[in-house]
Amino acid sequence: MTGSAHRTTASSRRRLLASALALTAAPALHIRTAAAADNPLLLRCSLETPPSHIRNAVVRDYLGKVEAASGGRIKAQLYEEGQYFPGTQAVKALLQGQIEMAVPASASLAGIVPDADFFQLPALYGRDIEAVRRVADGQGGRLVATEIERQLRAHVIGPWLELGFFNWFSTTRPLISYGDFKGMKIRNCGGAAPAWRTQFVGANPSTASLPNVPLVLSQGICDGLIATYEMVAAARLWDVGVCYAFEDRQFMGEYIPLVSLSFWQRVPSDLRQVVTDLWQQSVERYRADMAAAQARAQALVQSHGITIAAPSAQELWAMRDRMIARQDEVAKLTRISADMAAAVSADLAALD
Repeated sequence: MTGSAHRTTASSRRRLLASALALTAAPALHIRTAAAADNPLLLRCSLETPPSHIRNAVVRDYLGKVEAASGGRIKAQLYEEGQYFPGTQAVKALLQGQIEMAVPASASLAGIVPDADFFQLPALYGRDIEAVRRVADGQGGRLVATEIERQLRAHVIGPWLELGFFNWFSTTRPLISYGDFKGMKIRNCGGAAPAWRTQFVGANPSTASLPNVPLVLSQGICDGLIATYEMVAAARLWDVGVCYAFEDRQFMGEYIPLVSLSFWQRVPSDLRQVVTDLWQQSVERYRADMAAAQARAQALVQSHGITIAAPSAQELWAMRDRMIARQDEVAKLTRISADMAAAVSADLAALD
């Protein structure tokens, strides 16, 4: 065989081999894609609230979007009303790998990540929603996200959901000014800071589980409570004597969207971007939906005869200043770090 013929034959063999590889590669790619669809990543999320709750509606919408946008590579399942993991057990289940996602109240994380309860600091007392967001979406929120990753082995998907502001409610005593709280017995929503605040205004803190609130109010064991409008409306507390509200925006209730790091590390980079982007694109509407739910609840409690009063801006600022003078005391009670207190102050600096 001449050199020219040998080169021609070798070239033909190389072309034949390339063609064969091309023919086998395409089916292999198809098999891998099909396998991913046949064995999707399971994204199980647990919520303790009932299907009618606004948090459930938001999370249900988000999970549907993730599943659709992933092309079947992620399979989402939502467990509602604490059917598997009641209350704060969802956080434990997330840590143990029994679920992949949870959206807990920030306060419920305080036992593991104390800084998650920074909304209780006096510096945030009586603030409006814009000020709260400056911290939640700013240095404060980023610090909590870092601590959650380290302590809970979980990843914060994006900006937090706003449940609504907590205010005072009373059964027998009209609430017109701060002086009206003296001697009242107030059911607190848990934690050292609400009890401290209750005592600060001259009232006595009391604890009772949420299901028992109607009973302790109807029997006069407590004269009032700290709650959101939606909590009052959902429990129909006007039926057990709640007649008055004092709207001072004590603190904002927040929900933090989390996925476990063990799940997050299994998610391909393109799907991570999908999960993140879908939340980022939707959270503004989700926040608006939650604010609308609180507004509807406020209108409902008013329609059932609950009278709402609020301190003037000057009274609110004066009360906040008095509380801030003892912020170190609150931080110590709640184990909020000096770094977090500094982050809150930095986020609010432009407003003060």
